[in-house]
Amino acid sequence: MNKNLKELITNKKILIIGDVMIDAYIWGKVDRISPEAPVPIVSVHKRENRLGGAANVALNIQSLGSTAVLASVIGKDEKGQEMIELVAKQNMPTHGLLQSSHRITTTKFRVIGNNTQMLRVDEETDDSLAPEIKKEFLNHLLQLLSEENFDAIVFEDYDKGVIDSEIVSAVLQKSDELNIPVSVDPKKRNFFAYEGVSLFKPNLKELSNALNIELPDDIEMLAKLAEKFRCENKYKLLLLTLGEKGMLLLYDKENVKMQYHIPSRVRNVSDVSGAGDTVISVATLALAAGLDCIQMTELSNLAAGIVCEYVGVVPVPAIRFFKEAENIQNAD
Repeated sequence: MNKNLKELITNKKILIIGDVMIDAYIWGKVDRISPEAPVPIVSVHKRENRLGGAANVALNIQSLGSTAVLASVIGKDEKGQEMIELVAKQNMPTHGLLQSSHRITTTKFRVIGNNTQMLRVDEETDDSLAPEIKKEFLNHLLQLLSEENFDAIVFEDYDKGVIDSEIVSAVLQKSDELNIPVSVDPKKRNFFAYEGVSLFKPNLKELSNALNIELPDDIEMLAKLAEKFRCENKYKLLLLTLGEKGMLLLYDKENVKMQYHIPSRVRNVSDVSGAGDTVISVATLALAAGLDCIQMTELSNLAAGIVCEYVGVVPVPAIRFFKEAENIQNAD
């Protein structure tokens, strides 16, 4: 890895387009079962609201020393105002967020008892944007791209309706004009809308569902199927996350089709929530910095492993990330 890694991936400016949400946590202790129903009683000792979804990608980018500009549509409601306040509290700009009275702000409530997630309640809509707000949002995106110098763009799609093929097409056209790399963390609805992007990062389940096939466990067989998919959609890089099996990178090198499989590092896994957000964040910063795709994959794998050691959705801690990256480099 590059000795100047920290200098290379900090001070970038990244536009994150997608579905933002609030991750709300109720923390408590469980020591008895309810007499009303066979369910545990959680004695609450803390409540906490965190930025989630595309906003967690922004947090990861911000945590690693770069500027993250969030672009999304949220509700003109109490949670929407709270979202804006949470973003501002993290010293991130809020001018990319639009509010609409036709939407609610996605909120995921998690009940944590004895450091174990026991229940999740989702308050959300997944309807597409109304035509008038979509037009306003698209114009807003194009204005942001015209007026600000971004080093990369991330599409962070959670299938909540903010992103559609028309928005993707317009942004990709503008990014081509401005020569800005684009990375994608996809979901099912718009899975095939991102032809030609710099980096496409599905997980195994998302790729399997999109192709409507059961993917093989064998890495070589999986790589052949994934490479065919990459070529059909003209992605420069395809980074397939495999959970406990690590990551699989497909790419071209001097017109030769290449693959690189990196296994997961042994960790004390507490919670995998948000690991995908961390992967796309670090991978995008690596792209913006001009690092080679092998370095990009190694750094993304490292960062994902680190955040899995924490309970809840958290951004990768910068000091630990850079220290472990340096240790790996020295070991190599």
